[in-house]
Amino acid sequence: MDTPSPSASFAPLLPGMAGMVLVGSSVTVSHSLVGAPLFTAQAVRYAAATVILLVVARAAGARLVWPRGREWLWLTGLAVTGLVLFNVAVVRGVAHAEPAVIAVAVACVPVVLGLVGPLLERRGPSSRVLVAAPVVMTGAVLVEGTGRTDAVGVAWAALALGCEAAFTLLAVPVLGRHTPWGVSVHATWLGGALLAVLGALSEGPSAVAELSGVQWAAVGYLAVLVTAVAFVLWYSTVRAAGAGRAGLLTGIAPLAAAGGGAVAGTGVPGPPVWAGIGVVVVGLVVGLRPSGPAAGKRGEGAPRTAPAPASGRAR
Repeated sequence: MDTPSPSASFAPLLPGMAGMVLVGSSVTVSHSLVGAPLFTAQAVRYAAATVILLVVARAAGARLVWPRGREWLWLTGLAVTGLVLFNVAVVRGVAHAEPAVIAVAVACVPVVLGLVGPLLERRGPSSRVLVAAPVVMTGAVLVEGTGRTDAVGVAWAALALGCEAAFTLLAVPVLGRHTPWGVSVHATWLGGALLAVLGALSEGPSAVAELSGVQWAAVGYLAVLVTAVAFVLWYSTVRAAGAGRAGLLTGIAPLAAAGGGAVAGTGVPGPPVWAGIGVVVVGLVVGLRPSGPAAGKRGEGAPRTAPAPASGRAR
């Protein structure tokens, strides 16, 4: 496994920031899929994304390898939780809770990644990230707002949080060998296959014909930018900067969603949203500013075990 460098540069964060902007933009686009067959539409999305990723990876000279041994468990778990169950939790959750409740739960992801991510990477959690994560979470909650729910809605929201965190955490053990390209490809085809089976069983094989032209356009946008592009960008940052530090970037998604909504004409954000944006920015500045030489000497975020030499890494 590649060991991320300890917060030494801002450059590795740029792909993840761009990826989170794309994820945030998907909120507005996804509204057009509310009446579409859920599993079928998502299966088409991930199938198309898989084809795009394979073509672009080949053109870019990226080497894709077949999973082996326990890698199947990590990648299948990623697809089941981060792609399939997450979509189910969101759709079923909004039947018992206002959408803001689900969004607030997902906004807790930086805290989970800040604590658990470094452990999977065999290094100590960064105190700076642990301080900044609750700040980013608080800002995201202000941006998303709160809402009414019941006990079932809370359970679905908790599942959505776990699935969102799993999307990153389950990739950490396999990013070294498979690279962001490989993890993205295997996650999309596995998720697409599972969703296709669910769609055929619950919605019927002909459900794809129910998609309208606008819904096809939305699926295309999600497949190209929010899946094929955003997945590779996100996993590139997770691999280079670590899950904990990258997790802070999830606070950018609600900011992008709020901005996208304003551009789409759904209304200019109110004072609580602007306050939340300010809090998120403060959290990002605190948690993401590069560490100086002294921080490196103290060993903050340093690996607990030395990384393997390049010649010993599987590719």
